[in-house]
Amino acid sequence: MSHPLPLQRPSRTDSGNRPYAHAGAAAAIRVMIVDDSLTVRTIFKRMVDSDAALVIVGTASSAERAIAQLADTPADVVLLDLEMPGIGGLEALPAILATPGNPQVLVVSSLTVDGAEHTLSALQMGAADTLLKPRPGGFTDDYRAQLLGKIRALGSSRIDNVSDSESFVARPPEPTFVRPGLARRMWRPEVIAIGASTGGIHALGLMLRQLARDFDLPLLITQHLPASFMPVFARQIEAACGRPADIAEDGLALTPGRIVIAPGHGHIVIRRKGTGSSGLVTRISTEPVTSGCLPSVDPMLSSLAEACEGRALGVILSGMGRDGVLGAKDLVDAGGTIYAQDADTSAVWGMPGAVARAGLASLIAPPDRLGSAVMAQLAAPSAPVLR
Repeated sequence: MSHPLPLQRPSRTDSGNRPYAHAGAAAAIRVMIVDDSLTVRTIFKRMVDSDAALVIVGTASSAERAIAQLADTPADVVLLDLEMPGIGGLEALPAILATPGNPQVLVVSSLTVDGAEHTLSALQMGAADTLLKPRPGGFTDDYRAQLLGKIRALGSSRIDNVSDSESFVARPPEPTFVRPGLARRMWRPEVIAIGASTGGIHALGLMLRQLARDFDLPLLITQHLPASFMPVFARQIEAACGRPADIAEDGLALTPGRIVIAPGHGHIVIRRKGTGSSGLVTRISTEPVTSGCLPSVDPMLSSLAEACEGRALGVILSGMGRDGVLGAKDLVDAGGTIYAQDADTSAVWGMPGAVARAGLASLIAPPDRLGSAVMAQLAAPSAPVLR
């Protein structure tokens, strides 16, 4: 949490001489592989080469070599191993992010506790996403599909003529996306709920830094992460905010200023067992959801729409796909409020973009402005309770 990066990446100006994956194809997503294992580099290269939309612009066995290569040969996406001889991937990350292509970084992480610590530190520093590195024999077709899907999502803003149906494409938000009329009905919320995925941990850190010591609302977080990462993630959130952060479980009460994080194996669902925020408790659901995500943002927001009768504020940060848009509609329909991260500061403008395009957001802004807007809601009048 000690390595904040600028909210916006430097503008990308190197698109004039881009490689093409094959004759007649749209400009390819440029990929660099950084791993000290020759075997892993070879397997990843074979996987990337199998996708006509991607092209390998370099491989490196150390972070130092990667930085030197990226200075001359920009990349859109860097696959980065963190544990390597020399300075290592984590220490080199700021320099990699600052190379001329301003690449998105996909951390390829191990399953160990140390791997989770380092990976989450990298995500907080500005890496966009992570993919678990499998054991020998684990480089299956399913793993290849996951890898290529993440690379294409992170590099998709560089491809021309991408279909509008690809909801993860980062596009500048249009003024008509914001619905100022929604803001006029805002009350002081009972709960703040944040949903995020790819690129969301860095954005989350930037947003939470804006919450002052007198912030006294329960705060829910659903972040797409492997279950093994959640305890480390909770500790990092505690360190960033200086307040308790717990992993949700059945019957956990929401209290002022408490942070509750969705577990990796289930969705947060909120139920009311009394009056006021002290009467709100968490339940864990494993019901399948439309987005296919586990945990998912949708059940969290939908349950708040019912339990708080709309007196809740949801924030959708950077992430791939459309998770959160259904729950956001339920919350807005119930009288609640939705904020969304803007395209310029999102690693992938999928989740916030879906909410924005659906006309559900009353504010679309960078993470720090979203945090300031959340703080401002503490001064809003409390809504009348009709029961």
